[in-house]
Amino acid sequence: MEILMLANKMPYPPKDGGSIATLSMAKSFAALGHKVTMLAMNTSKHYCRLEDIPGEITSSIEFHSIDVNTDISFGAALHNFLFRSIPYNAARFITGDYDSRLASLLKSRRFDVIQLEGLYLGPYIHTIRKHSRALVSMRAHNIEHEIWQRTAALSSGIKNFYLANLAKRIHRFETSMLNNYDVLVPITGRDATGFLKLGCKIPLHVAPTGINSSDYQPDFKNFDFPSLFHLGALDWPPNQEGLKWFFTRVWPKIIKEYPDLKFYLAGRNAPAYFSKISEPNVEFLGEVDDAHDFIRSKAVMVVPLLSGSGLRIKIIEGMALGKAIITTSIGKEGIESTHMKNMMIADDPIGFTQAVKHLLSGKEKVIEMGRHALYFVNQYYDNIKITESLADFYRKHLN
Repeated sequence: MEILMLANKMPYPPKDGGSIATLSMAKSFAALGHKVTMLAMNTSKHYCRLEDIPGEITSSIEFHSIDVNTDISFGAALHNFLFRSIPYNAARFITGDYDSRLASLLKSRRFDVIQLEGLYLGPYIHTIRKHSRALVSMRAHNIEHEIWQRTAALSSGIKNFYLANLAKRIHRFETSMLNNYDVLVPITGRDATGFLKLGCKIPLHVAPTGINSSDYQPDFKNFDFPSLFHLGALDWPPNQEGLKWFFTRVWPKIIKEYPDLKFYLAGRNAPAYFSKISEPNVEFLGEVDDAHDFIRSKAVMVVPLLSGSGLRIKIIEGMALGKAIITTSIGKEGIESTHMKNMMIADDPIGFTQAVKHLLSGKEKVIEMGRHALYFVNQYYDNIKITESLADFYRKHLN
């Protein structure tokens, strides 16, 4: 099949969950023999020159990029809030240059499948329908309005008012777009159920973000024990909220019992709260050169999410690198793991403290859970198998 993938940011370098999900599936489509074209917005936040993408990727995926300014503006957000029905989060990604390049591609090529990487590519359906008869798929990385509902619930005052309103507008937008696609591809079974409750009437196929096991080499011998760590995009609101909660409510209890224990915090685009953090024994590292090396070098991954939606790809990556992981029920959503076997689940300070105590009671506990985690992802998150199943689903629904 000839597949066109539309993305609202460059998927290279694959440093966050969204870009990892997009690039890994594109590579898997290509590995299965499909012809893959990627049309991506090139934003200042995720800017990448096409010549910086490695040849082993560009030899199998044809990239097109359009420079798009998606920077958040208070004035534009206020104008959108007062005068427009489409939510600001979606309006930021509507641009004539991208629309024109899309139209040009569709006029010159015949695609079998056009896969939209997320909700905010939805406004381009009109252009797609005008110039193509391809099967239109929306790959839902999450249930978007759910992120903002949960974020609003954790805020107060004017921030709560704005975010609650934004969540309602995104809910309306998400629901209005839902049956405009030909097929919907949620990233978790839980999200598939959520979309059905929202009124989805088109065919669904669950395709989680998987891993290519050859890209992940665990090390069960050489890591810093005891140690805790977190790696993630530190400008993403759910990460910020969860980590602030952890350092305020949980870390003081842990450090009281383990006064020499260190917590390593790594990630890009960190606000001052994290880059200048003064909590005892917390070391801020910023953006690390090699995420896999960093993960391998530490003992226990901590993912204290209180909001968000979709699949936490960093957790899947951590499991693929044989890490023992402590996360919340929200962090676990979409991952059919087993508490105390291949992951630890905790939702309050006492639960987190107990999980840490369990894992730090012996290095063998960390290694055992890491091995179970590795086995789990190799069984259920093999990228080629996931993408092959999705391609079969597309073939069944081609016009």
